[in-house]
Amino acid sequence: MTELNDLLQYLIEQRGSDLHAKAGSVPHIRVNGKLERTPFEPSKPSEIEAVVAELLPVSRSQELAEQGQISVAHGVSGLGRFRVNVYRQRGSYGLSARWVVPGAPAIGALKLPAAVEKLASEERGLVLVTGPAASGKTTTAAAILDHVNTTRSVHIITLEDPIEVLHADKSSMVSQREIGNDTRTFAEAMRRVNRLDPDVIFVSELRDADTVHEVLSAAASGHLVIATLTTVSAPEAISQIVDYFPLDQHLQVRHSLARTLRGVITQRLLERADGDGRVPAAEVLVNTAKVFDAIVAGADADELERLMQEGQYYGMQTFDQSLVALHHDGEVGLREALSVAKQPEELRIALQQAGLSSDF
Repeated sequence: MTELNDLLQYLIEQRGSDLHAKAGSVPHIRVNGKLERTPFEPSKPSEIEAVVAELLPVSRSQELAEQGQISVAHGVSGLGRFRVNVYRQRGSYGLSARWVVPGAPAIGALKLPAAVEKLASEERGLVLVTGPAASGKTTTAAAILDHVNTTRSVHIITLEDPIEVLHADKSSMVSQREIGNDTRTFAEAMRRVNRLDPDVIFVSELRDADTVHEVLSAAASGHLVIATLTTVSAPEAISQIVDYFPLDQHLQVRHSLARTLRGVITQRLLERADGDGRVPAAEVLVNTAKVFDAIVAGADADELERLMQEGQYYGMQTFDQSLVALHHDGEVGLREALSVAKQPEELRIALQQAGLSSDF
């Protein structure tokens, strides 16, 4: 296998986002969402094992042996930082590495809805940033943290697996803790986080009921908690949090979530109309009085979707409304918009009502 750092250098030169390598295969990279072969030779099992041994300290090697998968941060002088996932497959190891763009971008630079900056300015409660894999939610969460770091004088604690973006102290003090190195689990770190005197807490992934319980408690006690979740819509984020718990606790969890939630940002990355990179399409759910009641009542996804559609005054929008705006501004082509729309025919109607052609 070509040296890992050479592969990572190639990844950056090609403006790729991810590197994939496994025994017996040519390494691949992802560019603008599409997987491409590299010009390197196929990787041998022994070469992959040597890379893994170099990446992992002894303590994490044991964790990999027990769990079969692990995430670590890898920094390369002159190249930057990468999130590397090592996993077992067919008796050997494979790895995926994602390039972490240096620093955190400003919220305005991401072309996200104005409501995102408003949610980033909240002083307490829970803000969720969600989306499927490779949707840019890590970048959006980093931008929200940077907004807090720039505009407020507070203590920010991050709990990350692994640390992907390094935040230098600005107006705030930022303490970043990595799961596996600085603490064992998200839930354990959250149970003890008050001893660190935080004002703002970032949790890079909500994985289980214990962590969610601690997050809701922290948000209810006056902290601003920002967390990411892997869901494809804002209504799904609400249901997933509730579904982490046994059925007999659902009503209590819905009440806790309704009291603490400030908003949900869900996004996906779409190909730009000019083919030069990708742009986020985002839906936003803001916790208004009607949304509060809907969460407590256990309203279905259609009801929450309707409230988002009608809540533009509060900065809310659905995914399809985002597509209309992006197409109107020339950011996303019609074919791309229709291919990802939740309701393609309704999107055609919305485009026609906005005076835009809905024909290829």
